[in-house]
Amino acid sequence: MGTLTIRNLDDSVKQALRERAAARGVSMEQEAREVLAREVKSPARRRIDVDKVLALGVKPAEPFDLKKLTDEMWDEGLR
Repeated sequence: MGTLTIRNLDDSVKQALRERAAARGVSMEQEAREVLAREVKSPARRRIDVDKVLALGVKPAEPFDLKKLTDEMWDEGLR
């Protein structure tokens, strides 16, 4: 097993880690090990696709009536 020293850890992060550990009844070290292992081993589901984010800001090809659209959505829900 390896050892990791983390310097310049923000006090609020350390406090949050301490509180999480206490709530689970484990040591801060154990909580940190589990958080790191979970995050490192998890699939890259949190990666942000920059192209998808930028596409959200593209102006629509045709104008649309937002009121009409929401009215239609409400009408569908009432059926």
